[in-house]
Amino acid sequence: MDLIFDFLSAISWWMWLLVFIFLVALWDIFIQRAHTIKHNFPVVGHLRYWLESIGPEMRQYFVANNREELPFNRIERGWIYASAKKENNYEGFGSDRDLYAHQHIFIKNQMMAYEVPKDHPNATDKSFMPCAKVIGAYNKRKKPYRPASVINVSAMSFGSLSAAAVEALNKGVHKAGAYHNTGEGGLSPYHKQGGDVVFHFGTGYFGVRSKDGNFSIEKLKILVDENPCIKAVEIKLSQGAKPGKGGVLPGAKITSEIAEIRGVEIGKDVLSPATHKAFSNVKELMELIETIANETGLPVGIKGAIGKLDQWEELADIMVKTGKGPDFIAVDGGEGGTGAAPPSFADHVSLPWVYGFSSLYKVFLERKLTDRIVFIGSGKLGFPAKAAMAFAMGVDCINVAREAMMSIGCIQAQICHTNRCPAGIATQSKWLQNGINVPLKSDRLAQYFKTFRKEFSEITHAAGYEHPCLFKMEDIQVNVDDTNLNRTLATTYGYQKTEVPFTNVKALYDCPYLGEIKTNTL
Repeated sequence: MDLIFDFLSAISWWMWLLVFIFLVALWDIFIQRAHTIKHNFPVVGHLRYWLESIGPEMRQYFVANNREELPFNRIERGWIYASAKKENNYEGFGSDRDLYAHQHIFIKNQMMAYEVPKDHPNATDKSFMPCAKVIGAYNKRKKPYRPASVINVSAMSFGSLSAAAVEALNKGVHKAGAYHNTGEGGLSPYHKQGGDVVFHFGTGYFGVRSKDGNFSIEKLKILVDENPCIKAVEIKLSQGAKPGKGGVLPGAKITSEIAEIRGVEIGKDVLSPATHKAFSNVKELMELIETIANETGLPVGIKGAIGKLDQWEELADIMVKTGKGPDFIAVDGGEGGTGAAPPSFADHVSLPWVYGFSSLYKVFLERKLTDRIVFIGSGKLGFPAKAAMAFAMGVDCINVAREAMMSIGCIQAQICHTNRCPAGIATQSKWLQNGINVPLKSDRLAQYFKTFRKEFSEITHAAGYEHPCLFKMEDIQVNVDDTNLNRTLATTYGYQKTEVPFTNVKALYDCPYLGEIKTNTL
């Protein structure tokens, strides 16, 4: 044995390297048959796959310019990072954006801006900006709710996101006075860290699922009774990433914790079908909305990505006839989001947010229903200028997902679906998520929201308004084409938004249904 050790220790490191390269070459030529490049070019062929694997990072940091990347360019990411860290998020030497590019947004400023009175809530908290509408007020729900923030965290499930990420987000919305949508993975302990919650379920009915995989109103009632943090219920009809497509949660990914939260069996594949079992048509959907609202007392809404309008028109017609209907509608953009999807879905199925929302809003506008509904926009709206456009088009609140993820450390690696998220956010790896400092990251989410609201408030005041609900379609112009370079939103999309009843921000501050307010102490 000593002779063997002596012989091995006498071999130089470069000889070991040659042996390793020789073994790799043997493997490439004679054993592996999956990769032609590796077979034809043994050893060096591995460089091709390694360079391909780091291609996105190389382009992100060294090749792409500041405004070139998608889905979020370097300037957009930089603004979120700086805002979340309370750093200088200004730009110097003028805009580097092409102001004549298609769909560039222009917000018309007033000659004399709105002046904040000394006794105004914004005089002491510049980030105070609640929703101008009360969710559930029209339908006289037992527990109406006015979100204390116009920007909130969109639907992202525990399971898709790590426990540390969900906990950081919930503690962050608690500090910012916003709400946190659970996503369809059920209400986890990490969602119950003090923040207001919108409970969301899809076709899998996770968290409110019967043994046969159907929706259980009894389980939902118990969940709501035991968790007063739940302020509303959202039924997912579809999502921007993959509307009309179901999914499978592999049994290998179902831990005992996830099984308990979602109400499924450990180690057994779980199907989320493309369609709901609790209803099969619009009339039955309306019945389910009323059942949930009556049994829980909470406002109930629906979420969908917009494509064909016939069933939305049927929904609106039933609302006119019955005087009932959803308390809010969350409109998701077809740009996709945190949910992984085939490119054929992410790139082509359902309309982008501006087209989808404008089409849907007109359906309810024509029937004079817009004052009954709180419209929530979701689709890369987490920037003040884009939010101004959304509010001018009829939105009352916005939800953000990827922007919220970036505020707690997401680097847009675009490998959310691989369980290898380097920032520890979209992964169940204990090692990777241990890198998330929950108290620090929750502060950053809260600071991003507060910075967003502060800048949005300043833009609103520059336009001459006290609250963004007052934005009109004529206040925003967008570049359209070369023959008619820019037009107002009203001309571009062919409608005028309904005026939102509004007295002043002080009245919103004094509203008994307002969500928990957190002053700007960060």
